Amino acid sequence: MKDFRQLKVWEKAHALTLEIYKATVLFPSDERFGLTSQMRRCSSSIGANIAEGCGRSTDGDFCRFLEIAMGSVTELDYHLLLARDLGYLNMQAYESLQPRVHEVRSMLAPFIRKVSNDRKK
Repeated sequence: MKDFRQLKVWEKAHALTLEIYKATVLFPSDERFGLTSQMRRCSSSIGANIAEGCGRSTDGDFCRFLEIAMGSVTELDYHLLLARDLGYLNMQAYESLQPRVHEVRSMLAPFIRKVSNDRKK
């Protein structure tokens, strides 16, 4: 069992989630159960899946949860674009958040490869 708190990618994912919660506070109230909820859920899913994978007993399980986290990062990337295009996020907020999404994705991809390669050895 690994301590997820020791992983830099989890730390970045957690910080991103906190920023998403702040950014969505000002979304229209009629989006509370729509885009606001979706963005919060997929952003928190990134860190949650990394953490859950750390609690699994095999590298295969860990890799599967990292891949789920990657899917959530990609989903969040789309939701940010949608929120920008709908006018819920201004360009400055979008340009602040989007690179952070890219950073988490860029950290997850090689991590998934490493865990996958380790399990094949």
